[in-house]
Amino acid sequence: MIQYAEHEVVPSMQTPLETISVSLRRERERAGLSLSELAKRASIAKSTLSQLEAGSGNPSVETLWALGVALDVPFSRLVEPPEPRVRVIRSGEGPGVASEQASFVGTLLSSCPPSARRDIYVISLEPGSPRVAEPHIPGTVEHLTVAAGRLRAGPEGDPVDLAVGDYLAFPGDVSHVYEALDPGSWAVLVMEHT
Repeated sequence: MIQYAEHEVVPSMQTPLETISVSLRRERERAGLSLSELAKRASIAKSTLSQLEAGSGNPSVETLWALGVALDVPFSRLVEPPEPRVRVIRSGEGPGVASEQASFVGTLLSSCPPSARRDIYVISLEPGSPRVAEPHIPGTVEHLTVAAGRLRAGPEGDPVDLAVGDYLAFPGDVSHVYEALDPGSWAVLVMEHT
């Protein structure tokens, strides 16, 4: 649900899967790639990509990140619906996408307009398997501030333990990890694309 400044609550026009479907087709056509070529570049099955463009399936964070990297676009360009002028996202709402690897959900709060290059997310994590993220587009820097719990995050092989209020900046264009050290951990993540 999107809430406007006049406090009228209006449901979003597209489901998250419909938004992903439209966005994938738009970005693939913009890049001049066939279904087969994009699937190959993203290391996913052509049938999976075809299902996503048809508005079916259940894409993971890893699948969408791989497609974003293959298309050379930020993750947000694939998952965020068209935005009203004033927008409020209440806790627990927004286009959240779960990981296949770990108890990890990334919820896009704001993407960059064409003149800027940053996206803002809320990520929630639970103890268990760490989320290992593949490198994002070149020049990506991640800024992470812990809001609850404790996390271990940063470049794979050199992660940092973080507590509430701690801030971490690290290159997002290398393999990196997120791991909850306490139940109910969550953080605000800003991805800067240069």
